[in-house]
Order: sequence, then C-alpha cells, then structure tokens
Amino acid sequence: MATILITGGTGMVGQELTSLLLSKGYDVIWLSRSAGEKQVNGKSIRIASWNLKEQTIDETVIRQADHIIHLAGAGVADQRWTAQRKQEILDSRTQSSALIVKALREIPNKVQSVISASAIGWYGPDEDNKLRTSFTEEMPAYPDYLGSTCKAWEESIGPVTDLGKRLVKLRIGIVLSAKGGALAEFKKPLKGGMAAILGSGKQMISWVHVADLCRMFLYAIENESMQGTFNAVAPNPVSNKELTLTLAKQKNGLWYIPFYVPAFLLKIILGEMSIEVLKSATVSSRKIEQQGFRFEYPTIQLALRDL
Repeated sequence: MATILITGGTGMVGQELTSLLLSKGYDVIWLSRSAGEKQVNGKSIRIASWNLKEQTIDETVIRQADHIIHLAGAGVADQRWTAQRKQEILDSRTQSSALIVKALREIPNKVQSVISASAIGWYGPDEDNKLRTSFTEEMPAYPDYLGSTCKAWEESIGPVTDLGKRLVKLRIGIVLSAKGGALAEFKKPLKGGMAAILGSGKQMISWVHVADLCRMFLYAIENESMQGTFNAVAPNPVSNKELTLTLAKQKNGLWYIPFYVPAFLLKIILGEMSIEVLKSATVSSRKIEQQGFRFEYPTIQLALRDL
C-alpha cells in the first residue's frame, strides 16, 4: 500500500485520521519536532523530524512518501490572541508549507498529491456576504486576521502544483469530536446542568464530524480527479443556540437550564478571538458533494448522537 506522510499527526484530527488510514492498509509516517515511534491501533508509527525555523527535514521520509497530508499549525483557539500568538499561528502554517515545497523541490521523490488543511476562517461574516447565500470556494478571502492568515496559508502550499503534484485544499469548519476541540468546550457548562448560548445564539456554525473530515482526506487521496479547494463542512449548518440545546437534550434530557452569555462578556474573556465565536458563517458543502463525497453525519442530531 501507499505511504502517507502526515504533518500535525499528533493532533486530534491527525490521530483520528491515522487510525482510519491504518485500517485501510496504508503505511503512515508522522512529521514532528522530535523523531521517535508511537503505537496506534497496535501498529508502530514512525515519527520523523523536521525543524521549521531552520527549514530542515528528514529526507528519507520525503523519498518514501506517496502522498502528503499537511495538518500542521498552532491551535487558533488554544490561547488568547496576543500579537505574538497571532504571528505564531501564521508562521506555523506558512513556514511548514514552505518547508514542504522546498523538500519536494530539492529531494527526489514519488509524491503524487498534497492534501492540505485550510479553514473556513477564509470567509467573513454572513452579513458581509453580498450574495446573501452560503459561502462558496470561489469567494475571496475576507480582509481580517483569519481571512488573511488562511490566504497566506493556501498561497504558501500552492507552489507544489508547479512541481507536478496534485493539490487539494480543505477549508475545515468547526470540528466536532468526542476527544476534545470545540465540542468539549460546549459540553463544559452541561456538567452543572447549564446550556450556555453564546451571544444572541443566532450565529450560524458550519461544523463537521471528525469522522467525516477524516474520510474527506482519504477521499482526496484516493480520487485522482479531485484537485483545488473544497469546503470541509457538513451540509446542514446550525445556529449556536440549536447546537447548544441539541447537545443539552442529548446529554441531560430535560434537565438543563439555557442561559445566554452576553457578547460583551465574551469580548472581555476572549479578547479579539470573540469575533470568531460570535461570527455567523454559513458555508456550503455543495462542491465536495458534487465531487461524489457522501456524509455519514449530515445533521447535527446524527453527529451529536454518535459523539
């Protein structure tokens, strides 16, 4: 079977994706700051090293890889957005992409495709969408911090096409997983029987079940006709209020108290990051569905029931 080289393999999505690829018979190698090994599903995963600042990489894994999945990047919601943190978020994405391009240019290889993560932060708020429809892939990047970061991210990996590699970019929505991420934050107030609705609760969330997201990466590897940019979101976005109350009902039954967390309080707590928490972004999944991909969890009810 083919060998898949994954950057950011130690993250939530990377580990879930690794399990899926191993179950399908693929060989998997991770790129990380320190070399070593890790057991995943009873199989040993080789961890090769790279250094973004020095722009160095283990050449042997570039020679071995048939496909590269590029997930690496500092967590957008992990820390408050100071000027230093915002630069770190940007650099972790563009420098890692630049190193992949450099490696593929300089090291003899057999890499057929590069499947790169991006994010729906590319898009602005619904109220600024002049077409009054869902955001689609051909729309320009929004001129704010996340929009410009996603644009730089996608541009930094773009040169792999000049090297004859098939490139797929997946603009990922809010990933729902039982192992952390956004869903864990939504669930925290429910331990006390409270359902925390953020701001007005009307803002639309374009989400995706982690299993469907991992299947998209696999689909992109296995379908040679797939290239370009695709939104990695479920077909049915929901409001923050609907997501919160659906989760509360499935977790606590009728025993919960809904309450609204005022926008001004979120701004105090989160700073600039509150803009994204309160932003309504309705993103279309039509293009990837037209490519032939089918969702196992198209609705929030099915997704939360599974998770």
